[in-house]
Amino acid sequence: MIGAREEADVSSVPGATDTADARRRIPRTDDLLAEPRLAKAVEDLGRGLVRRAITAAQGRARAGEIDPEAVADEAVASLPATASSMREVLNATGVLVHTNLGRAPLSQAAVRAVRAAAGSTDVEFDLGEGGRARRGRGALAALAEALPEAGGVDGVHVVNNNAAALLLCALVLAPGREIVISRGELVEIGDSFRIPDLVTSTGARLREVGTTNRTHLSDYADAIGPDTGFVLKVHPSNFRVSGFTSQVPVARLAELGVPVVADIGSGLLRAHPRLPDEPDAASALADGAAVVTASADKLLGGPQAGLLFGDHELVRRLRRHPAARALRVDKLTLAALEATVRGPVPPVRRFLDTAPETLRARAERLAAMLVRRGVDAVAVSTTAAVGGGGAPGVELPSAAVSLPADYARTLRMSEPAVVGRLERGRCLLDLCAIATDADERLVEAVTRCTS
Repeated sequence: MIGAREEADVSSVPGATDTADARRRIPRTDDLLAEPRLAKAVEDLGRGLVRRAITAAQGRARAGEIDPEAVADEAVASLPATASSMREVLNATGVLVHTNLGRAPLSQAAVRAVRAAAGSTDVEFDLGEGGRARRGRGALAALAEALPEAGGVDGVHVVNNNAAALLLCALVLAPGREIVISRGELVEIGDSFRIPDLVTSTGARLREVGTTNRTHLSDYADAIGPDTGFVLKVHPSNFRVSGFTSQVPVARLAELGVPVVADIGSGLLRAHPRLPDEPDAASALADGAAVVTASADKLLGGPQAGLLFGDHELVRRLRRHPAARALRVDKLTLAALEATVRGPVPPVRRFLDTAPETLRARAERLAAMLVRRGVDAVAVSTTAAVGGGGAPGVELPSAAVSLPADYARTLRMSEPAVVGRLERGRCLLDLCAIATDADERLVEAVTRCTS
């Protein structure tokens, strides 16, 4: 009868019985969660993440994309190595301190220190006396020993990044007052971060002096008055003005009779021969800066933190301000920072000190290995950069393995991910920021591009 509803005869539909049988063979979620590999994954990654992987695999089986017997294997294969979405990356960009890749890689000493501090630890407890102790005293002592110019631990403080260090200086030393700064140092750096916006957010007022390309000592002197909180000297990151320029060094600014806060940026504690124009904390203090601020995760080679060195009374005021509590670092940062300063030379410093001839020989060796595996690979000489806003314009002689351009995406999706750079139609894997003990994994990742 037209319009009557009738039960469908499943057996008469080609393939319907097979599909129904296949769906019935899809393992139940509870059974899959009890499968040894997935049960172990629940312990390591959490039940929610594993359940989502199982559900996705079951969905593929229902759609006929995989066999029901392969659901467990599919779920296991789709699970990440850790519960975090962040992945390990081999930095082959030719930038030593790459902000998008987490800046400085930690030393193994720092990694071990972080593991040791991950549980309960004596971050703020004196085990000998059985009572409260100064938070982060080990990291502060290590920094004071590395930089005697600070005059001991009372001349050192640590906050969560260099922007926080500068913010704290403005809050404490110039509340509602003027901060004198050259117009050539009113910079904007990554992620639309602007020095003027940061400083004025505290209620302090900026007194701009000089011009973009030239500022003289007299410009500062004319601007200083009873309402001056301090003079701010800012490392301009990777912004440069060339040609008809002049700027006033810290030593001359210190003659003006008001505190000078020197934001040196990249975190060199002492001058480095390969970076002669990069400011360092020791020199800034010796030249008369009242407070020096710097990042710990750039050329120092440590975790993200803001370092403050300087006059004991000023540092005491910084440390005791209520905002210091909001800006303080956690125990893992303190552990990594102390191990970075006390321990062996961190990776960034090793990379910076590696001879170009060593990098070239290594590139030739890796390229030869890849050629034997059927890869179009050539060793080439390159120039690397410090990155992170440090040492702008400085070109570091380096070497790379040159590959076909279409390898770039495959390498980024590999395990571990390998991030190089495209140049003149080729994918370059610069070796300046890759540790030698990662060479084998680098070769394996490239080789997989051919399969």
